[in-house]
Amino acid sequence: MSALRIILVSFQLALLPIVLFAQDMGPNFKKAELKFNKRDYTGAIEYYTMELVDKPENLNAYYRRGFTYGMLGNYKAAVRDYSIIIRKDPEYVWAYISRGSAKNKLKQFEEALEDFDKALEIDPKNQEAYNNRGWAKLGLGDKKGACQDWKSSKKMGNGEAKIIMRNTHCK
Repeated sequence: MSALRIILVSFQLALLPIVLFAQDMGPNFKKAELKFNKRDYTGAIEYYTMELVDKPENLNAYYRRGFTYGMLGNYKAAVRDYSIIIRKDPEYVWAYISRGSAKNKLKQFEEALEDFDKALEIDPKNQEAYNNRGWAKLGLGDKKGACQDWKSSKKMGNGEAKIIMRNTHCK
């Protein structure tokens, strides 16, 4: 996976919940975002945690904390936060995608595949779910299935999928 891809995906995933749930930002959440933007991920996690003490229903804070754990390479903690979101809101598609991505990093490809399948059940046109499900399939040795997912994503207009296909020798 190229560094540019990681940066672009990270940026997209980082901003999506903020746009969707801007009204959920309490003072600790805002401080956490400032820490995150300064790449002080440990400090950001502390403030997301304080936000959750004050507002345990704030799914966006769980999402952002999970994302931040992922930035630190603590994928198990990220999976825990995304799982909390899914228990509270089983239709939160980005929680499935992000949890699946963390499981890919943990080489839990079967479980990641289940998360991406669920995300696509909720949002059948989600290009990111197809891209990441492709990585899970590749991890399971299903190159043909991975290429099919990337091809589907490419057909939906995802330019990243074209690069993935070329780099993994899909035809």
